[in-house]
Amino acid sequence: MLFSFTTSNTAGQQSGARQFFAITGMAVASLFLWGCSKPAEEEVAPTVTVQVDAAQKGAIQLKVTSDAVLYPKDQAAIVPKVVSPVKKFYVDRGSHVKAGQMLAELENQDLTGAHQKSQGGYDQAEVTYQMEAQKAQQDLAFAKQSLDAAQKLFNGRQAMFKEGAVSAKDVEDARLSQIQAQNAYDLAQKQSDLKVAEAQLSAAKGDTQNAAAQLSYTKITSPIDGVVTDRPFYSGETAPSGTPLITVMDLSQIVARAHISQQEASRLKAGDPATIIVPGQGTPVKGRVSLVSPALDPNSTTVEVWVTAPNPGERLKPGSSVQVSMVGQTVANTVVVPVAALLTAPDGVTTVITLDTDNVPHKQKVKTGIRDGANIQVTDGLQGAERVVTVGAFELDKEDDPVLAKTKIQVQVPKMPEEDDE
Repeated sequence: MLFSFTTSNTAGQQSGARQFFAITGMAVASLFLWGCSKPAEEEVAPTVTVQVDAAQKGAIQLKVTSDAVLYPKDQAAIVPKVVSPVKKFYVDRGSHVKAGQMLAELENQDLTGAHQKSQGGYDQAEVTYQMEAQKAQQDLAFAKQSLDAAQKLFNGRQAMFKEGAVSAKDVEDARLSQIQAQNAYDLAQKQSDLKVAEAQLSAAKGDTQNAAAQLSYTKITSPIDGVVTDRPFYSGETAPSGTPLITVMDLSQIVARAHISQQEASRLKAGDPATIIVPGQGTPVKGRVSLVSPALDPNSTTVEVWVTAPNPGERLKPGSSVQVSMVGQTVANTVVVPVAALLTAPDGVTTVITLDTDNVPHKQKVKTGIRDGANIQVTDGLQGAERVVTVGAFELDKEDDPVLAKTKIQVQVPKMPEEDDE
């Protein structure tokens, strides 16, 4: 009995165990299937936080920006042509001067004496020339009278000889007299003495002009209107040969000289509007491109470009480092978007992410034109007034189109600079 009871009880336990494991297995399988099917049934769409801007219609400019150095409109570093101590300065550094104004004078006693001596020689040569001119005129008149008389005598003797009134010897004597008178007249016409006197006068005049020029070199005048920017010597000092005694600059206008690439230079021409930005000065100075060099700089293979601007008050100083912004092209009515919204694929295709009225994102292929700082022209693909994604566009671009269509967009308002500071 005991054995039978035990056997029966064991069988019951095995049967219960089989039922338990069967139920448990079905439960586990159900849980497994439920766990696998739940994500597919309740797939959560991704959420991306973005910032947007508007594609607007308006004007955009093609600008070329570069560092530059300021130069004066004109400059004269005046180097004396004679080496002599400075007798007197008539201007100081900072003095405003006019063209032709006396700036300084050098010691010139020796040159003054040389000029007076040459002037005396010239005066003497001129008197000699005048006397020779009068004598030559008188000699020529006398020779002409003698020639006329001799010719008349010869003609008369020939007529009388035909009539038998004179001998052949008389005719020959008259002919010889006529030849001598002709020779005298020809010699008088050459005026050899007068030409010698004229040559002496010319030489004396040249000496006088040279002495006058040497004397004039001791008077230093300004060749341009401007301001004295350098005067490194004092009265009594002698400037070494080839060293500027005074430097004058015309600061009424300023020239910013920049070196840019050939590609950028090809977009510019003389007359294009430009601005000069000076560090530390808030208001840019308006000017224009005045020169695009026709040749490359042999050292840097760049093109030198000049921007000329007015300089009221002479507040812009030559030698300053500035930045120039030159406008090469202006498009008046076009679609403009922020550069941050533009996406460029490895194959060069450009796109933007637009949001419709329901904030559903869409990829839109676009073609671009000129760029102006943070904005770029869209020549094809947008009509204007579309909302384009700026911050977050790169993340959206990585998604496939089916996922992109289901992506939830949360538009974030950009923080103002003062908010960031707080």
